[in-house]
Amino acid sequence: MTEAERYDAVVIGNGEGGKYLAWDMAQAGQKVAVMERRWIGGSCPNINCLPSKNEIWSAGVAHTVAHAGEYGVVAGPVSVDMKTVVARKRAMVESLVAFHLERYEATGAELVMGNARLVAPGTIQVALNDGGMRRLATEKLFLNLGTHATIPPVPGLAETRPLTHIEALELDRLPAHLIVLGGGYVGLELAQAYRRFGSRVTVVDRGPRLLKREDEDVSDEVRLILEAEGVEVLLSAEVANVEGRSAGSVRVTVRTPDGSRMIEGTDILVAAGRTPNTRGIGLEEAGVALTDPGTIKVNDRLETTAKDVWAIGECAGSPQFTHASLDDFRIIRDNLDGGDRTTTGRLMPYCMFIDPPLARIGMSEAQARANGMDLRVVKLPMKAVLRTRTTSQTAGFMKALVDPQDRIAGFTMIGSEAGEVMAVVQAAMLGGLSYSVLRDAVLAHPTMAEGLNALFGNVAKR
Repeated sequence: MTEAERYDAVVIGNGEGGKYLAWDMAQAGQKVAVMERRWIGGSCPNINCLPSKNEIWSAGVAHTVAHAGEYGVVAGPVSVDMKTVVARKRAMVESLVAFHLERYEATGAELVMGNARLVAPGTIQVALNDGGMRRLATEKLFLNLGTHATIPPVPGLAETRPLTHIEALELDRLPAHLIVLGGGYVGLELAQAYRRFGSRVTVVDRGPRLLKREDEDVSDEVRLILEAEGVEVLLSAEVANVEGRSAGSVRVTVRTPDGSRMIEGTDILVAAGRTPNTRGIGLEEAGVALTDPGTIKVNDRLETTAKDVWAIGECAGSPQFTHASLDDFRIIRDNLDGGDRTTTGRLMPYCMFIDPPLARIGMSEAQARANGMDLRVVKLPMKAVLRTRTTSQTAGFMKALVDPQDRIAGFTMIGSEAGEVMAVVQAAMLGGLSYSVLRDAVLAHPTMAEGLNALFGNVAKR
C-alpha cells in the first residue's frame, strides 16, 4: 500500500468556496492540496454561470440587432453563427482556466487532477487522471463536491440522450425546435437565449406556473415576457414518456388537464434541478452523514458529523449560487481563526439572467404571508421609471416588503439592470436602514435605481 502523503488541509472539489479556502490557507503557510476531477476553477467558470451568461449576452446582441429598426437604426437580416458564439465562450473559459492555474501557482496550493475517494477518516485516495494513484492524509478536510443535473426517471428520456446545460452551451448548431423540460431559472435563461438565436422553443413544466419559488405575479410577468418573444410555455404538463434521439427527432408525450398531447422537436434540454455529488466517494468511511435529499449534514458553522471535516456550497445544502459558496468560505475561514460566524439569517441575493432580468433578496410576499407577518407591500411598474421610457424597456416591476419597524424585509425586481438596483437595496438591508432612507435619497436621474424613490414613496405610514 502506498504511504500516505501528509497535508495540513485537503479540499475535494475546487468550486468557488473550496478554491478560495485553499488559496487562503496556502498563502498562510499551510500545506494544502485540492482534488478535482475535471473542471479547473470549478463549474462556474467552465460550464455554469459565466459560460451561460456569455452566450446569453450573444443572444441579447442578436435580439437588439433584430429590433434595431424600432430605434431608427437600419440593419440587414440577422443571422447567427453558432460556431462563433461557442468559440467566443470557449475563449473566455480558456482565459479563466489560465487565471486559476496562475492562482494555484502563486499561492502554493497544489491542484491534483483525479477522482478522490475517502478510504478512512482523514485519508483520501486519488486515481489520477494521467494514471497512477496517490494517497493523502490530512488534518482538516473540506468537501466542496458540487452537484450535477438531475435526469428525471421519465420513460425513454435517458435513451434520447438529452442535453443538459453543459451540452446546450457547447452546441455549435441551431436546434430547429428545442424542447425544454423544466420551468426554473436555468431552463428559462436558455429557452430565451435559443429563441433569440432563432430556434423554436417550447418550455414544459409540470407545475401550474413557472418559477415556483417566486410570487405568482413574478411568475406571470416572466411568462408574459417569454411568450411575447415567441417562447411557447406549457404548464401543468406532466411528461409521460419521451421517444427518439436528441439532435434528430424527439417526441414528448405530456398529460395536461385537457388530456394528452404530443410535442415533436429536434432537441430536448433537461433543466429539472440538481443532484448533490455525494454518492460513491466514501463519505461513510469518514463518518460524514447525509440528509435525505443527499446533501451533507452540517450545522450552521458548516461542520459535518465528522471531526475536522467541513462542507462547502451546494453539497452542504447551501443555496445553489457561486456567491453562497464564497460566503461559506468566509464563514469557515473566520471560524478557523477563532470567529463565530454562521449561515443563520444571512441575506442571499440572486438573479435570473433572462432579459429583462429578475433579481430578488429577502422574503417574497408569499413567504411573508405564510408566516403571518405584518408587512406593507408596495409595487411599482417599470414603465413608471423614466429611464425605461428612454430605452423602451418598460416590462416588469419593482416590489418591496416593509416590516413594522420600517426596515426592508424583501425586494424583487423584474427589469433592466435589476441586479445592480437590488445591490442598492441589499446595502440598505445590511445596514438595517429604514425604507425612508431610500425613499428620500438623492439618486441620479435618469437611472433605474431612481425608481426606488417612487417605490418606497408608496409605503403607507403607520
